[in-house]
Amino acid sequence: MLSMNAFGIDLGTSNIKIYNRADDTILVEKNMIAIENKNTLFAYGDSAFEMYEKAPSNIHISYPLSNGVIADIKNMELLVKYFINDLSRSNVKPADYYIAVPFDVTEVEKRAFYDLIKEAGVKAKKILVVEKAVADGLGMDIDVKNAQGVLTVNVGYDTTEISILSLGGIVLSKLIKVGGLKFDDAIRSAVRREFNLLIGGKTAENVKMSLKDLEKEGKGAVVYGRDIVTGLPVERELPTKLIDECLIEHFHTIIDSIKVILERTPPELAADIYRHGIYLTGGASQVGHLAEMISKGTGLNVNLSENPVTSVALGLSRIIKENNYKSGSYAIEGMSK
Repeated sequence: MLSMNAFGIDLGTSNIKIYNRADDTILVEKNMIAIENKNTLFAYGDSAFEMYEKAPSNIHISYPLSNGVIADIKNMELLVKYFINDLSRSNVKPADYYIAVPFDVTEVEKRAFYDLIKEAGVKAKKILVVEKAVADGLGMDIDVKNAQGVLTVNVGYDTTEISILSLGGIVLSKLIKVGGLKFDDAIRSAVRREFNLLIGGKTAENVKMSLKDLEKEGKGAVVYGRDIVTGLPVERELPTKLIDECLIEHFHTIIDSIKVILERTPPELAADIYRHGIYLTGGASQVGHLAEMISKGTGLNVNLSENPVTSVALGLSRIIKENNYKSGSYAIEGMSK
């Protein structure tokens, strides 16, 4: 019997994605929390993000997740509790929880994901762990149970996870600390260097996300920031060429890591990967010319995910709904249901 009360949770550093079985929807909110005077919850999710870089000093806004693992368990528990409460319309019923976890983290870090749900006060009946890369594959409509040699690359905010799947399991996986945040920082540094201009993280993120459209239209990116010399607020137009160039170094880091994984791949699987190409997903995967550069750098075809932000949550929804894929989830040893 498939439980109607089930949630699939993909905790990203930047966004939290929650699949709700009851109404078959996926919630996407910023994984952020604003705490006032060190002890009062002021805002969470998107509304906390609205205040980011603008809040007074008594309101502390932070990401409870860092580099794919839980850095601040207390605030992460609060966030999960409030989001589940919102989705349940303040009537939280016992439910099964499926949580996506990176492969390349320690058992202690994996256990923290389990403890998080257990301690969040959300009436968890069962807590099951799903490898993020497996959920990614399912979310991109790959038949992970039968497919052999599938290479997925998930470019997130803090990290990029590069994995090789075969017959429902992970053969190789590597988590590297390059993602959307590094892209934003590179844009901020370049703007500071070339224009003596300080811009905020949100501004850099907007520039990054609109890069493709700006290039199509042949326009530069108009940004507002503070002039380092005069100390006054100014407006500047950034050429897209500058933005492209400052991202190249990080794109190469991702490409080099993909190559390292490919060099360690058994030859039979390598042949399959050559036929299928690379599956590219994740919130920062569509930035600039990343896909083209990966294709050029590896000589492989790149398949772009149609739902880069929610592909893991979509995969979790399939594991929850389809009996066929139940084996994609497991309980962590030594943890009672």
